[in-house]
Amino acid sequence: MKRRVALGLLYSRSGSYALIGEACRAGALSAIAQINADPESHLIFEPVERDPAGNIDLYAPLCAEILQTTAQHVIGCVTSWSRKEVIPVLEKLGGTLWYSVPYEGFEASDHVVYTHACPNQHLLPLLDWAIPAHGRRAYLTGSNYIWGWEMNRLARDIVQTAGGQILGERYLPIGSTDVSRMIEEIRASRPDFILNSLIGPSSYEFMAAYRALGVQDKAFHPSRCPVLSCNVTEAELPALGDCAEGLIAAGPYFRGQQGWPGGTFGSSHEAATFVAVRELARLLARRPQAKGLADLLSGACDIIDPDTHHTELPVLIARVEQGSFRVLQHRGTLAGDPYLTRPRARTAPQLRVVQ
Repeated sequence: MKRRVALGLLYSRSGSYALIGEACRAGALSAIAQINADPESHLIFEPVERDPAGNIDLYAPLCAEILQTTAQHVIGCVTSWSRKEVIPVLEKLGGTLWYSVPYEGFEASDHVVYTHACPNQHLLPLLDWAIPAHGRRAYLTGSNYIWGWEMNRLARDIVQTAGGQILGERYLPIGSTDVSRMIEEIRASRPDFILNSLIGPSSYEFMAAYRALGVQDKAFHPSRCPVLSCNVTEAELPALGDCAEGLIAAGPYFRGQQGWPGGTFGSSHEAATFVAVRELARLLARRPQAKGLADLLSGACDIIDPDTHHTELPVLIARVEQGSFRVLQHRGTLAGDPYLTRPRARTAPQLRVVQ
């Protein structure tokens, strides 16, 4: 007789970041289906799903609804804002969130497992690649909340430590598409590269406007002044279309990459969520009577750091070419270091690209 386990799903299927939410949800449902169909599996996951529809005020109460069933684990949240909204609920009710989206670091909750990348696995390697390749003069964009603030704060430190300059830094409210001032500042300041930490429609509108600028002035062609991103994946390429051409991103997985547990996925969002569910199933099979996350991870986890709850991940740099990401560099595998307390690991790339 297989053990039945309620498993919360908390993703927005509409709103500013719906494409990412749908990609994560697809990864979770795929893993649940595989686990439930596996004759060797000792459990069956029964999804308990709630949809906040992009409304930040609904995350905490809907997370509480899930945890007031028999569910103890929630796979969910896209933005850092939503993650931070549910942490007090998790603490109060004894639940665990499995968070599978890149984030800005500087957090290690006793109630969260982080299965996507943090800055030492995305932003630092991306800038290590970009500064030698393109120069030290940067322009920073971001959505006006913690992801944008923290990513740009770290980027300022890295660029300035490398002897570079920040030529401009501008933020938009989540969902805003008023990118005209950003574009004019970029046109005037002429940076070597742009770090795009916008999300959803703000990012899509910015990329469209920047592509139009590149058509008008070849100084802003992606080969000369590329846009960098730590959060754009294949999940959002349909919304970006041709405007994504030349975009350079960092992540643990790009479509078609070999060696990722579970096979081939549409994006790293989908892959990291799939792995979260599979790893949870493995841990529950090993420690079915575990009380809380620390007990669950104790002596039973291969890929998750029991102290920080971050994951060891590949570090890849890729560029959009003809509608798909092509990997430029594989910089090895790094353990998550959310507080950047370890020595900088500038691992030698396994693949070099001649510019």
